[in-house]
Amino acid sequence: MKEEQEKPVGLPENAFRPLKPGEKYEPLMSPDKTYPEVNLWSVSWGIVMAVIFSAAAAFLGLKVGQVFEAAIPIAIIAVGVSSATKRKGALGENVMIQSVGACSGVIVAGAIFTLPALYILQEKYPEMTVNFMQMFISSLLGGVLGILFLIPFRKYFVSEKHGEYPFPEATASTQVLVSGEKGGDQAKPLLMAGLVGGLYDFIVGTFGWWNENFTSRVCGWGETLAEKLKLVFKINTGAAVLGLGYIVGLKYAAIICAGSLAVWLIIVPGFSLLWGDQVLNAWNPSIAVAVKDMSPEQIFSEYAKSIGIGGIAMAGIIGIVRSWGIIKSAVSLAAREMGGKKVEAKAERTQKDISMKIIAFGSIFTLLLVLLFFYFDVMQGNVLHTVVAILLVAGISFLFTTVAANAIAIVGTNPVSGMTLMTLILASVIMVAVGLNGATGMVAALVMGGVVCTALSMAGGFITDLKIGYWLGSTPKKQETWKFLGTLVSAATVGGVIMVLNESYGFTSGQLAAPQANAMAAVIDPLMNGVGAPWLLYGAGALLALILTFCGVPALAFALGMFIPLELNLPLLVGGAVNWYVTTRSKDEAVNSARGEKGTLLASGFIAGGALMGVVSAIMRYCKINLINESWLANPMSQIVSLLAYILLITYLVKASMKLKK
Repeated sequence: MKEEQEKPVGLPENAFRPLKPGEKYEPLMSPDKTYPEVNLWSVSWGIVMAVIFSAAAAFLGLKVGQVFEAAIPIAIIAVGVSSATKRKGALGENVMIQSVGACSGVIVAGAIFTLPALYILQEKYPEMTVNFMQMFISSLLGGVLGILFLIPFRKYFVSEKHGEYPFPEATASTQVLVSGEKGGDQAKPLLMAGLVGGLYDFIVGTFGWWNENFTSRVCGWGETLAEKLKLVFKINTGAAVLGLGYIVGLKYAAIICAGSLAVWLIIVPGFSLLWGDQVLNAWNPSIAVAVKDMSPEQIFSEYAKSIGIGGIAMAGIIGIVRSWGIIKSAVSLAAREMGGKKVEAKAERTQKDISMKIIAFGSIFTLLLVLLFFYFDVMQGNVLHTVVAILLVAGISFLFTTVAANAIAIVGTNPVSGMTLMTLILASVIMVAVGLNGATGMVAALVMGGVVCTALSMAGGFITDLKIGYWLGSTPKKQETWKFLGTLVSAATVGGVIMVLNESYGFTSGQLAAPQANAMAAVIDPLMNGVGAPWLLYGAGALLALILTFCGVPALAFALGMFIPLELNLPLLVGGAVNWYVTTRSKDEAVNSARGEKGTLLASGFIAGGALMGVVSAIMRYCKINLINESWLANPMSQIVSLLAYILLITYLVKASMKLKK
């Protein structure tokens, strides 16, 4: 046994590539053995992580406007604690800590995108009622629905599609967890890259030695292009986003970037060229300036982004149609078990899920609870409104579960705000059509949006946890079972934090950013009062998605690029290009493969270090520890320094990836 523990531990060679015919993936923890996974240690630490990171993510997300990914910092802490206490065979426990604790990030993303809008609209409509139970129950039931709806698709995404999706966040988290099991020099590349990436991003976020973005506005002609032609070029020079691009790879990065460039180089300037003298405010009365007087960023936010949302929605529908066979097989599997026929009773430990009978009954029971919640608390006893609401929530949550999982698998970013915005618009239009409008209608639509948003956020986040478990050899059934506890803890924590922040600052005071919730409030207010939505822009995005699909281009990746800001898309292309360069320099395929794996390890370190130090920087900013010289960041030279630092970082990634031990 001692000799077995001293063997070098690492992911198999076929972990990140498609399997050859007849080839099988063997995880680190053998399916034929049992390992410590669920015990007092792992569950307790998981709950602690869920509480701490739910509070931190909600606090910082509403204060600074960004929700950080909790999975990677939690994995780092889990490895650190188990190493410090010298726990033997802690890999299974660490996966469980990460899985339970990671509920924090997904529940927060679902809650803070919609629920603070209740407080924002309450300022204008005092008759609206907002309470803790509305936020807690909508987050909890949405999270539970996300778990239940995703489980039937686990095998498809994590096993059947092995090696076809990059799973950036899952890859980084897995490498961190594996490093905790490695001995000697094997963990050094990850730790070194984590140190380099973390220090690099910490310097930018805390001291501001250079700008976090390089833009074409750095010189006079670039400023003129932005002002006159609405053309602007931006790239985030952070280590974490570069690492993300490396793991995403050149193929998907190029498609995502193509969508982004189409928006910023064609659509944004096109709006200024075609409608420059007009004030386009039919669906947003707050817009009071002509298009030509807007910055490229404002045109993107107010108009072009909506085309991306339409594209995401249509790409999602196309994905649903294409995966209809998988959806049918998941439903038929549940039906067979419901009929008493046992399925996969002799499945390996690493392939055992919660039984489909429990999933089916659990889904029906949860939807019944949502129905009762809507009837008594939201719809004020109106049967028609309640039935329409539950059908909308159940249908959108179930069908778009695969879309959320797909997006996370491809790019590591869940377009949940875009899908939720589309849900809010559809819900508002339909609820108005059945007679529910005004302040009551706004509360109903936002609570419905909160349930859907949390369900889709959970579906996207949970597929990451299950992929980590698949690579390492955890028991899916245990991950799935204990995910419910993490959801309960996170939902209670998030609801409390939202209430405390509203009491302390108020969401309309300007002291809290809450950009997504403000956007949701701005959209839903006119809709519930008879003003339209940008259907033309959504339709243009939907049509584009259909054309792309017809031409064989992955529409979801392209639409994601249209929705996510340019500065976060271009680094994906740079990272993907580094990946291509590193893995094609040698005539020996074995050398190229080894270099690619080394690069993945280093890129994971960049993501882990950047994510962890990003949290530290954000906390320091919140605590008024501001060491950044804003006048220096406004100086174009700070962007030049940023570009030079970025080139050095890329050089390090290339050189370190290609340097192999002999």
